[in-house]
Amino acid sequence: MLKDLETIARDAGAAIMEIYNSDDFDVQLKGDDSPLTKADLAAHHVIVDGLSKLSVQYPIISEESADIDWDLRRHWHRYWLVDPLDGTKEFIKRNGEFTVNIALIENGEAICGVVYAPVLDAMYTGERDKGAFLNGQPIQVQSEPPATLRVVGSRSHPSPETIDWLDALGKPYEMVPMGSSLKICLVAEGKADIYPRLGPTSEWDTAAAHAVLNAAGGSLTTLDEQPLRYNQKSSFLNPHFIARP
Repeated sequence: MLKDLETIARDAGAAIMEIYNSDDFDVQLKGDDSPLTKADLAAHHVIVDGLSKLSVQYPIISEESADIDWDLRRHWHRYWLVDPLDGTKEFIKRNGEFTVNIALIENGEAICGVVYAPVLDAMYTGERDKGAFLNGQPIQVQSEPPATLRVVGSRSHPSPETIDWLDALGKPYEMVPMGSSLKICLVAEGKADIYPRLGPTSEWDTAAAHAVLNAAGGSLTTLDEQPLRYNQKSSFLNPHFIARP
């Protein structure tokens, strides 16, 4: 299944890049004032079409088609959770730090996921009990924390609460700014030691990278040390969380 998901993610990435390399993003604002571009919608259609052609069919929740009644989706055992273009602000800034996210959720757990950064041509994949990979090469979290923690943080959403939380650790640290779900992937590949997110995210922002992190030996937990779970409530908003080895 991962090979199929990689193909779909690459196709979505190609659709994004066609618009990325043009001068017409057609930026709009959604109800929460977050940006929406033609690239978000193009990738959404590519992914939904690709998933609908797989031999095994599951329901799909995409950021661009998330208006699904809780009374219906609360009974889903397995479903796809998709962010067609994670990091739209990074896309608009043209800094390359945006991704295509596709995850398979089973009973609230992200068990399989791909995160593709088309500008970087970086394909992160992870599947429960089968390991995590970057462009086909195995990756794993850092086993020994260094003296100075490498803390990955949001490039577009800096949080004063995060700085306060880090200062309370009482350990030296350096910030590694990054956009989109690549922040979680940096922890998965051992290039960062911790990613505290004390700001708003939605379930489609984290699920695919969460699967990669889990498969690489890491964890993504709430502030009270509980595993982050999906489709447990009517809202798609995540609680604050910590990604770490």
